[in-house]
Amino acid sequence: MDSSQSETSHPDSSDPARLNLGKLGEAYAAAYLEQTGYRLVAANFTLPVGRNIRGAVVNSEIDLVAYEGETLCFVEVKTRASDWFAPPQINVDRRKQRQVARAARAYRNMFGLEDQPYRYDVITIVLSPEEPEFIPRIELFRGFWTESSARNHYRLQRYYE
Repeated sequence: MDSSQSETSHPDSSDPARLNLGKLGEAYAAAYLEQTGYRLVAANFTLPVGRNIRGAVVNSEIDLVAYEGETLCFVEVKTRASDWFAPPQINVDRRKQRQVARAARAYRNMFGLEDQPYRYDVITIVLSPEEPEFIPRIELFRGFWTESSARNHYRLQRYYE
């Protein structure tokens, strides 16, 4: 490749700019939740949830754990520099929901909170320089999913008569 050509760069989860955007978003999310009455108890809580097919330990992370009243909330934070293409919550797909639910079950078992009411929330942060005065746009989705909606739903369907 000569100097007139350039490599196409792809977003990388280890990119420092992306990591900083995520950390900043989580800080905004934590502050927002506290202002709206949540009581934060953990951030970036990582715990082992099992082993993969090769026997390696699989870890999962819960972005924020908080209480809203008596309800334990497991909060997934999605931060984006723009929502031009799609809203940030679109990335909380069924796979991600299952990961967080699995970690939340382990968390509740670890601390003996199996009988406590809980739910899964998503908070989105858009930190766009185009926004007036660079004010983040924050949106909270309470009860974004349930454990039953995150499960694999295998349907037996007959495609023949």
